[in-house]
Amino acid sequence: MDIPRIRSEVLQATTKFALVEAHPTSDGGVFVKTGLQTSVGNMYIASIYFQEYPNRMPSVWISKPLIRDGSPHRYNAGNICYLHPSMWNPGRHDLTFVLGRIAKWLNKYDIWCIRGQWPGAEVKH
Repeated sequence: MDIPRIRSEVLQATTKFALVEAHPTSDGGVFVKTGLQTSVGNMYIASIYFQEYPNRMPSVWISKPLIRDGSPHRYNAGNICYLHPSMWNPGRHDLTFVLGRIAKWLNKYDIWCIRGQWPGAEVKH
């Protein structure tokens, strides 16, 4: 985990997103908490974990409100699939990119909750 890079990316992300905080983990690492509001006005709290970062894309968990059981684009553990793992590029992608993808996922999730169908293109994996 590249903690200096994460700290730098947190500072950069706060210029685009209002609610971004870094927190220590019990193993000496860091995770990020953020609050995001969707276009229909729902507010979500997400936690971003950086195992093997930047070589592995961060895992993202939505903690409030809880995501409905059976919702699409989630891994078995419950974290959201905001990007196909094969598309992660540590040279191009950063925390600001991840936050944008989370916001997009949450907006699609809101539509799924209303209509019962996930909008947009999907990559199966």
